[in-house]
Amino acid sequence: MVADQAEIIALQALAFLADDAQRLGTFLALTGLGPDELRAKARDPHLLAAVLDHLLHNESQLLVFAADYRIAPELIGQAYAALEETAGDGG
Repeated sequence: MVADQAEIIALQALAFLADDAQRLGTFLALTGLGPDELRAKARDPHLLAAVLDHLLHNESQLLVFAADYRIAPELIGQAYAALEETAGDGG
């Protein structure tokens, strides 16, 4: 998977989290980010990887996200790996 595809999936995942106050609140609490910081870093590969990692650790949310956005669940793991590689390159 190329970085652009991974970024699109991660941005969709971020929108999925943002669509529900409880999901977003849990993510923010776990990361220590505030809403303003989240908006400022929304395209950062580290943050996008964290969004996907969060979903990968919550199977029920992962499956709802995958169904809502019509994404094969295994692509989410591939997108995470691609973003981790990008983030590791300083991207």
